[in-house]
Amino acid sequence: MNFNLTRFAPTPSGFLHLGNLYSFLATKVLAEKHGAKILLRIDDLDQERYREEYVHDIFETLDFLELEYDLGPRNLKEFEVNWSQKHRISLYQDALEEIREKKLVFACDCSRKKIHEMDSSGYYLGHCQDRRIPLDRKEVTWRYNALETDFVSLKSYPNQLDNSLILPPDIAFFILRKKDLQPTYQLTSLIDDLHFGVNLVVRGQDLYSSTLAQLALAEKLSKSKFLDTTFYHHQLLKGPKKKKLSKSEGAAAIQTLRKAGKKPADIYLLLGEYVGEQSIKDYPTFRNYFMNRIK
Repeated sequence: MNFNLTRFAPTPSGFLHLGNLYSFLATKVLAEKHGAKILLRIDDLDQERYREEYVHDIFETLDFLELEYDLGPRNLKEFEVNWSQKHRISLYQDALEEIREKKLVFACDCSRKKIHEMDSSGYYLGHCQDRRIPLDRKEVTWRYNALETDFVSLKSYPNQLDNSLILPPDIAFFILRKKDLQPTYQLTSLIDDLHFGVNLVVRGQDLYSSTLAQLALAEKLSKSKFLDTTFYHHQLLKGPKKKKLSKSEGAAAIQTLRKAGKKPADIYLLLGEYVGEQSIKDYPTFRNYFMNRIK
């Protein structure tokens, strides 16, 4: 396996937590194993949730835990001037125009409440496909036409290829353009990884459906390089209530732990408790733990 570039890709919508740390560490281990460089890619297109203090927290946390990377911004100013997703808007708009020309989407004006009323699962099942709502109408989203997709191929780390995957119902008609005309994560993440040349993506199991969605879209857009990307979907850390750690769970925020006087060794020990491996006390012991998991 030959990997050139992988990435840390946090969103500045909250303070980094132990779940983010696990993902960063897994990325670092695989990058070192295969001689790949690491890019810091901060996904900031959702300006409603963006706060400068969250971006500061990314740099402070990486520095505190001595997690180095090869490419990307080193501070807030450098990020906003050179690396923000706002500088790649034209790439996203070009992709949206291609999506429109190839008739890969249909317009939808359904609210979350209406979607839940139509199906108690909360999954959107393509209700607006036959309504033929104009794509230019105000207050509509653009949804991917999943009926045009047969099977999706996924290259999984370490060496697996599955050509018979289908889009699961939670992602089947995923949104590519929001009502405010902004592109969604499924599109921007795909375009960004292609733009920077990422060919190894490490992400949580909760983004498995997103991976399939992005691969399906890449095939329709003839983005063949993205189809060669290898993905590793790691385990998710669960909180006290057995729910996935999220940025709203302040007790798990690394900043909170740091301000309480915790040292990096304390953070690693806590991470070990979450994954059920008491031997984890620093990066080398995490690396040994993780390598044993992927053998």
